Amino acid sequence: MYKLTIGEKTYYCQPGESVLDTFLRENVNISFACKKGTCHSCIVRSPNILPPESAQVGLKNTLKKLNHFLACLCHPEQNMVIKLPDQSEFYTEGTVVVNQLLNRNTLLLIIAFKDAFEFNAGQFVNLQRPDGLTRSYSIANIPQASNTLEFHIRRLPDGRFSEWLHDEIKTGDTIAVSEARGHCFYLPERKEQGLVLVGTGTGLAPLAGILTDALGHGHSGPIYLFHGSREVDDLYRVDEMRKLAEQHQNFYYIPCLSGKHVPEGFTHGRVNEIALATLVDLKDWRVFLCGHPEMVNQMKKMTFLKGASMKDIYADAFLITAT
Repeated sequence: MYKLTIGEKTYYCQPGESVLDTFLRENVNISFACKKGTCHSCIVRSPNILPPESAQVGLKNTLKKLNHFLACLCHPEQNMVIKLPDQSEFYTEGTVVVNQLLNRNTLLLIIAFKDAFEFNAGQFVNLQRPDGLTRSYSIANIPQASNTLEFHIRRLPDGRFSEWLHDEIKTGDTIAVSEARGHCFYLPERKEQGLVLVGTGTGLAPLAGILTDALGHGHSGPIYLFHGSREVDDLYRVDEMRKLAEQHQNFYYIPCLSGKHVPEGFTHGRVNEIALATLVDLKDWRVFLCGHPEMVNQMKKMTFLKGASMKDIYADAFLITAT
């Protein structure tokens, strides 16, 4: 009989019971459906204990790395601390060390921490104002000795949080930052595998981190980055990406513009259409999609139809919240 701890409460898993069985018996509020590991409704996480391998069947590798598992398939082999998806997040205080514009409406915000901040490039965190208003933003850098997080934040019309960051936050100010979340990140495995990264607007933020991580780990397969916007003034870090493409023979950078004015060196069209036309067969490729929800959802379907396995499609759709 093993102890299952959620916050300050402890439950005892009886012999032969799964974690889900125990929680249902104890009236713990947990999502579930099939009870067979098919629907993934009962996915939970163990922050400090590696779950049994049998409880992670069918999960993406990035979820496995973060110790996520299916409660219905988990028969504990030791005492476990378990975090449910709806549990309150832990926030830590960071200090703004960089606050400058990347283009006419995108802010480069870098936050530093006294202690090491654990994350994987491509994950996201929640930033919180003193009044409790909270928004999610993707991390744009890889873990560094400086213990910093980099964000690319677009100013949204009537966006209370983005306008606050653009107009009021200054270097030296502090801000509350949640634990890193999300499973859209690179794992240094199958280094010969092709990678395709497709993003719109500030969708470049997580993709830039994923790209840096892959190149840093010596990924040898082809890497295609498609970054799209309507106008050239809304793209950023174009020269930096072109320089990376010159330095790495396996990296290809395609900046895409859907508007009427397309300068030399840019590709005309919607970023998703250009990506799909460029890469006809995506069998055995790993796919990362970040940006506008409509683009992300459409590309998840289309890349699957072009041969990519659902286990190899990682998506991070940006939700826009205004006043």
